[in-house]
Amino acid sequence: MTVSTNSPAGAVLPENPAALLPSEARALFRSGLVTPTSGWSSGFAQANLIIVPKAQAFDVLLFAQRNPKPCPILGVLDAGETSGALLAGGDVRTDVALYVVYEDGVKVDEPTDILGHWRDDLVTFIVGCSFTFEAALQENGIRVAHIDQGVNVPMYRTTVRCEPAGALAGPLVVSMRPIPASQVADAVRITSRYPAVHGAPVHVGNPADLGIADLARPDFGDAVEIPANHVPVFWACGVTPQAAVMESRPALAIGHAPGHMLITDARDSSYLVP
Repeated sequence: MTVSTNSPAGAVLPENPAALLPSEARALFRSGLVTPTSGWSSGFAQANLIIVPKAQAFDVLLFAQRNPKPCPILGVLDAGETSGALLAGGDVRTDVALYVVYEDGVKVDEPTDILGHWRDDLVTFIVGCSFTFEAALQENGIRVAHIDQGVNVPMYRTTVRCEPAGALAGPLVVSMRPIPASQVADAVRITSRYPAVHGAPVHVGNPADLGIADLARPDFGDAVEIPANHVPVFWACGVTPQAAVMESRPALAIGHAPGHMLITDARDSSYLVP
């Protein structure tokens, strides 16, 4: 066991996080462990969170409906609800490793729980995450750079605009994984079978086509080394609603810290289509 440098004293990283059940992983995060979750609880789906007051919930729902690639909704909790079928016995206020709290579009807090920010009118949207299909990539012999390098996945704001909805508007955010040129077609095929967790890439190759100036300077997460003969491949990212929050400036919104996902009880295979 090793101590996580981002966590309170006494919080420890398990030797094999991939082997943990989702409930076990959530219990560790509830105890204060802070770490990106890529590679955790193999076989179980991970998810983004966006939490807003009920008065703004329809705009979020409509934004997701108009932008299903970055915002595939896996579940919605009613106003004030803190648990549901995707996290049986869990609590969305405590069971994510790290949260982000926005007021008027500005990050005001990055807590390990949101108990102090919780209100009975808050509606939670659980949104699919591309971490879910990483195991399928690895099982098919495609290495995942940020897992190999022990860092958070790099994420970038693009110049591609999402379809606005009500008061909510913003750019598409993408995650990037360098893929060997000879395996790009395989990566596209594999991930296209997971449409509920972003599906196939939105772009392959030149990052400038998305308005990304420098891959070494992600807007969220960490940069990764891109090995020789690898091509940058970009998937729509569930941080997109948070980018819309930052641009549209609602009075209050809460999300997961990028890369620090909700680990759900749903099996990856439940989102696999033929």
